[in-house]
Amino acid sequence: MSHSATEVTVGGVVLAAALAFGVYTIQSTGFSMGSAGYDLRASFRSIEGVSVGTDVRLAGVKVGTVTDVGLNTETYRADTVVTISNGVEIPDDSAIVIASEGLLGGNFVEISPGGSLFYFQPGDEILDTQGSVSLISLLLKFVSGGGDSE
Repeated sequence: MSHSATEVTVGGVVLAAALAFGVYTIQSTGFSMGSAGYDLRASFRSIEGVSVGTDVRLAGVKVGTVTDVGLNTETYRADTVVTISNGVEIPDDSAIVIASEGLLGGNFVEISPGGSLFYFQPGDEILDTQGSVSLISLLLKFVSGGGDSE
């Protein structure tokens, strides 16, 4: 069975392209093989637009990812676990907010640091939370004059 040089070259190019696509996919989804951080928990009223893999940012810089999302059937709130990169310490009076990248952009989780001298420990819960705001409900409220006027 003989193989021409063209077949071997084309096969190598296809293999290299598949490998490059796989590496790109792993990097763009934030998939990691190991645990390079510590977990914090938070409970939100609404996490619309946020799912596992969503960025967690501090001052606009990615410092972690959302690693688990679930519904608490007792409180009807979205219980969320975020993994923060090792070396990033979050003051224990910080707030965590679902923020939007813009009118057409997606949502992300933003940490607003507090001024405490003490820091969250792995497994702690961030109590100061603010869920996502639905742009549709805001527009409907604006159009219908939903503001209280005296």
